[in-house]
Amino acid sequence: VQLQASGGGLVQPGGSLRLSCAASGFSLDRYAIGWFRQAPGKEREAVSCFRNSDVSPYYVDSVKGRFAISRDIDKNTVYLQMNSLEPEDTAVYYCATDLGVGDCRSYMTGSLSMDYWGKGTQVTVSS
Repeated sequence: VQLQASGGGLVQPGGSLRLSCAASGFSLDRYAIGWFRQAPGKEREAVSCFRNSDVSPYYVDSVKGRFAISRDIDKNTVYLQMNSLEPEDTAVYYCATDLGVGDCRSYMTGSLSMDYWGKGTQVTVSS
């Protein structure tokens, strides 16, 4: 199982970025995949998650209406479209998965943990 996150960069407040997470060794069609972030000096925070069998994607309250998670099954890739970026969104963003049966809410709230993590991609929102 491998995950490769990319797409980070420097963007001005109000701008947009799209992060990609390319997966290999398993199918995105079957398991939950989530985005997390960690800002300097802060704990890691769950951001968003997609699982095919969930009713809808999961978003942490602070990104609802601004971020959107999607996937391309043919490319086995998950995307995080981030709009209206704020300085508070500055962090290293990671994608992760767990080859288990938990739903996104369980992984995002910490009831379950994800076992496979990609290297992060830095997102900096600054003028």
